[in-house]
Amino acid sequence: MSSIDSGLQLRSLIRKSGELELSLAVVETPKPAEDEVVVRIEATPINPSDLGLLLGPADLSTAKASGANDRPVVTAKVPAAALKGIGGRLDQSLPVGNEGAGVVVAAGGGGAAKALMGKTVAILGGAMYAQFRCLKAADCLVLPEGTKPAEGASCFVNPLTSLGMVETMRREGHKALVHTAAASNLGQMLNKICQKDGIALVNVVRSDEQAKLLRGIGATHVCNSAAPSFIDDLTQALTETGATLAFDATGGGKLAGQILAAMEVAANANAATYSRYGSTVHKQVYIYGSLDTGPTEFVRAFGMAWGIGGWLLTPFLQKIGPEGRQKLRERVARELKTTFASHYTQVISLREALALPTIAAYAKRATGSKYLINPNKDV
Repeated sequence: MSSIDSGLQLRSLIRKSGELELSLAVVETPKPAEDEVVVRIEATPINPSDLGLLLGPADLSTAKASGANDRPVVTAKVPAAALKGIGGRLDQSLPVGNEGAGVVVAAGGGGAAKALMGKTVAILGGAMYAQFRCLKAADCLVLPEGTKPAEGASCFVNPLTSLGMVETMRREGHKALVHTAAASNLGQMLNKICQKDGIALVNVVRSDEQAKLLRGIGATHVCNSAAPSFIDDLTQALTETGATLAFDATGGGKLAGQILAAMEVAANANAATYSRYGSTVHKQVYIYGSLDTGPTEFVRAFGMAWGIGGWLLTPFLQKIGPEGRQKLRERVARELKTTFASHYTQVISLREALALPTIAAYAKRATGSKYLINPNKDV
């Protein structure tokens, strides 16, 4: 086990010259202040939200490896057209990793900090692809006794996102949901929440295999976007559920518009009177991901009562306030090994995270493929 005085941290740098550089830096571990603790990170997931910072818009077909075996360096070209959109980060070496879990190995003098010594905790605070992380004791979620770091590593981003979708539905007056990329880790969590809470959920997937997976965990409404009957299947599911709110992980392409158009047909099927302006039922699609980085395309065939917007977890959590956030966190802790259990394709070290074949694998963002980094593996 390495000394806690310093440790490796994965860094991402994009130069103004148009080159991405991934590397491992040795950073000093700060001495914890009165209300702080130092956590030895033993599990931190690679989420889609992490890949945006880690890889940016780099062309991975140009990726090259160099450096020593214990300190690898990966470089790749970034298209010139993409540099304007990331001007705020150019020539800055940035730490990566939104969430993680580990064991508290040092604490400040305050009572709350000292009470966490030796505890296994989960944290959401950035810079988690590192061997050690110093942060406020109040930002630590103590995991239930007997919980391993790997079991609690993903207890923030996906669980709180899925709970946030349901809470947004309630707050905005909708009664049912649509979710795309529904066979993902997050999608499976959302299914479990909706089944437990009695909420109708329409799942949009991209293959028969994904549809079978979801039906295997109890999903009722599953629509395969690759099937010739997709639009009819989607419209029928929307008519049966009355879903008027969708969360779209794909972003680009025609799917958001197709969902709104199908919602309009479903709403008109139940309408008492005809209106030349379309249904008065408000239909909303929130885009929260970018699996398709192309333009979002839609044909306005859904009346005038509609909206397309963006949805992100952090602004949502800020909006609901401390009490709302704590309520969601407590539910995650209670159901960590059931509703919010995560499963991983592979556990890798920081060095393995910079191996070209591994980067190619996790950069695909493939459904059912989720990587977990243990920064203290092989040290």
